[in-house]
Amino acid sequence: MKMSSSRLLLFSALLLFCLALVSSDIEAEDEISLVARGSNRRLLPFLDCGGLCKVRCSQHSRPNVCTRACGTCCARCKCVPPGTSGNRELCGTCYTDMTTHANKTKCP
Repeated sequence: MKMSSSRLLLFSALLLFCLALVSSDIEAEDEISLVARGSNRRLLPFLDCGGLCKVRCSQHSRPNVCTRACGTCCARCKCVPPGTSGNRELCGTCYTDMTTHANKTKCP
């Protein structure tokens, strides 16, 4: 009798512990889904395309044309390479593979 009551107590404690774990997981999933819903969410951090492109095109021979192309590439690829030239591969294939109608590289 003593053995069965201690087993029952141990089983009850284990069952309560498991229920507590399951209920805490459900609450965590609810919080995650609340954060991810809505039209106001941002998956990527804010990127100041205008400011970054101004720096990128500051030494270009045609800064207005460069800034316009850079702004398009920044909006589509969500990236502007560091520096005033080169480093295009740091933004990935979206940035390096974009071309104009004349099949020239678009992004400065």
